[in-house]
Amino acid sequence: MTWADGVTEEVDAIILATGYRPDLGYLTALGALDLAGGPRHRGGASLAHPRLAHVGLEWQRSLSSASLRGVGRDARRVAGRLARELRRP
Repeated sequence: MTWADGVTEEVDAIILATGYRPDLGYLTALGALDLAGGPRHRGGASLAHPRLAHVGLEWQRSLSSASLRGVGRDARRVAGRLARELRRP
């Protein structure tokens, strides 16, 4: 990854906290969004990129996915999937 100041380094993961009204436009060029600007995903796993995931989306996996009650469960599932993906050669 190359940062704005020109420094380059290898990273395994980038975690973005977008808040309650996410603006995911920066994912458009990756083909990761649908026509309405929402993430193309199944259960939080991106349909466009195996190492991209989302948590906290409405109805991501259940009614509680976008709440404090359910986001932890979804985050554990997504983190496990990403960990498996990162172990792949």
